[in-house]
Amino acid sequence: MRYLPNGSKLIGILCFVFLLSFAACEKEVHINLGSAASAVVIQGQIETGQPPFVVVTSTISFFSNIDLGTLEKSFIHGVNIKVSDGTKSIILREYALDTGNNNKYYVYSLDTANLGANFMLGQVNKVYSLTVTYNGQTYNAVTTIPNPKGVDTMWFAPPENTDSKTPANAMQLFVNYTDPDTPGNYVRYFTQRNGGQFFPVGIFSDEVVNGKRVNNLGLFAGYDEGENVNGDSLRYFYPGDSVTLKWCEIDKAVYSFWNSYQFAQSDVGNPFATPINLVSNISNGALGVWAGYGSSITSKTVPR
Repeated sequence: MRYLPNGSKLIGILCFVFLLSFAACEKEVHINLGSAASAVVIQGQIETGQPPFVVVTSTISFFSNIDLGTLEKSFIHGVNIKVSDGTKSIILREYALDTGNNNKYYVYSLDTANLGANFMLGQVNKVYSLTVTYNGQTYNAVTTIPNPKGVDTMWFAPPENTDSKTPANAMQLFVNYTDPDTPGNYVRYFTQRNGGQFFPVGIFSDEVVNGKRVNNLGLFAGYDEGENVNGDSLRYFYPGDSVTLKWCEIDKAVYSFWNSYQFAQSDVGNPFATPINLVSNISNGALGVWAGYGSSITSKTVPR
């Protein structure tokens, strides 16, 4: 089993060379770090009962000052995106979403003006291919939506490990999960608090626990990492919170991406830099992931 928290950002890894000079001599050393070529970043998903959506951006320099304006400029427009389930193919349309900060976020999804020919929702046990064409280049990816198993039980209890910054009424989410006896089961899971946004929490692999029951797996609450966190207070739930756990089966390629993403994030910490070291399932040198999610939903209120 592997339990790893996730974030929702792309990471870059830059290697610095440190040259030592002898004490008896002095030499000024100039290091030209240069810059990596810009790469296409494709982040897309299709979930059980949900339409596909895809975000296409370019990578950002390691030394860039990251703000909403910089992010808005990184979006790539005029991209041709096709999704196929092996029987039907649809073309996605670009939409501009207002962030409320005089900046926009761009996403490709179903063409609502032509839903008859371009309607598609994710279905369990189907294979979905993605074709992205931009600037004379074509990028391909394939993902599946596995059949979701879901957790056995879910409950709340005081946190396993606390310190002086842990709020007195903080509660942690715990689950029991029985892994199917077939190898190769991978999960990414999310939490939602009081009907808000789903935030990613972690990933799970059955490479060690195949076919076994995992008891008392402690999960933290997902939250927007851009928020100003007072200690670790947002990592917990509190009495009266309505909590929804979305436990999503994923294929190995999607798991490998998020596993390498977390390693790069914890190792370097710059979420938008190039070059990066992620295991992408997209062809032709593009970064990112095309992910299918077989989702199982469980909701419960934290006791008062």
